Amino acid sequence: MRRYHVLFFSIVVISVLGLFLLFVPVREPPPSALPGMVYIPAGYFVMGSDKRDDAGRAAEFGSRRPWYMDEHPARRVHTAAFWIDKYEVTNRDYREFVRSNNYWLPMLWKTNGYHVRKELLETYDDDYLLLVANELFGVEQLEENAGKRQLLIKILDKQAEYDDLPVAGVNWDHAQAYCNWLGKRLPTELEWEKAARGSDAFEYPWGNEWDAGRLNDGSGGGWEHGVSPVGFYSEGRSPYGVYDMAGNVMEWTKTWYQAYPHSRYFSEDFGEKYKVVRGGSWGGFGHYNISHYYRAAGRFYFAPNSVFDDLGFRCAKDL
Repeated sequence: MRRYHVLFFSIVVISVLGLFLLFVPVREPPPSALPGMVYIPAGYFVMGSDKRDDAGRAAEFGSRRPWYMDEHPARRVHTAAFWIDKYEVTNRDYREFVRSNNYWLPMLWKTNGYHVRKELLETYDDDYLLLVANELFGVEQLEENAGKRQLLIKILDKQAEYDDLPVAGVNWDHAQAYCNWLGKRLPTELEWEKAARGSDAFEYPWGNEWDAGRLNDGSGGGWEHGVSPVGFYSEGRSPYGVYDMAGNVMEWTKTWYQAYPHSRYFSEDFGEKYKVVRGGSWGGFGHYNISHYYRAAGRFYFAPNSVFDDLGFRCAKDL
């Protein structure tokens, strides 16, 4: 009799376990990795904030906008899974696009000579090459009898300094065109914030405590061109492993600057006039480099035709 009781109990346990497994959602493994991109899984995260500037620090620092108000209210938001670039798009990446499409040059390339091809430089006679080296690249002749080859090497070394720096001086249309060329797109504001702060509502990509050593905010990096190579600040990466989401260059998003759902805050800048920009930059804002502008929930915005030497982008891609 006892044997039948054990058998009956086993059948009940197996049946209950089967029903439980039937209703438990199965988590599919992430798809195969895409080169240079990070997989962001579907799920909820906290977007925005309920912070208030009761101390009036915005006025103290000369901000024409009240702090935090356009981030209200904080809310749980669900996103589908997506991919996002691990790093900001570099000059090297963007140069391939420009050359393949005979595309518009970034503003900064017109002054630093980054776009000039080696094949073109090789056609210049010695005197003209020296003139170009001096005026465009800031390269002095190495010595009185230095040949054309030595001077050319010096120029190419100067160009290479920009390879791993994020591209800047591109407007919203240029950034979107680059992403489209690769079968990608600009990330939405929602996607950008999730990739930056993770599911634990971090204040900054690395956590809740400010640490100027984890980003390039322009206050002490000593970078020759202001901007740092992408991925240099590894301790500032986001919970998903995305780099430079605070500092270095601000980043275009796909989204128009609008009020959040259920917000009580009104701005005359809301509407389809400005695109949201995220992340803060090495250039700071005005004369100040303060932690407020590098928060993962922080919002800024520019007209789509804006170009600045500290404004770049990264791409995203649907699953």
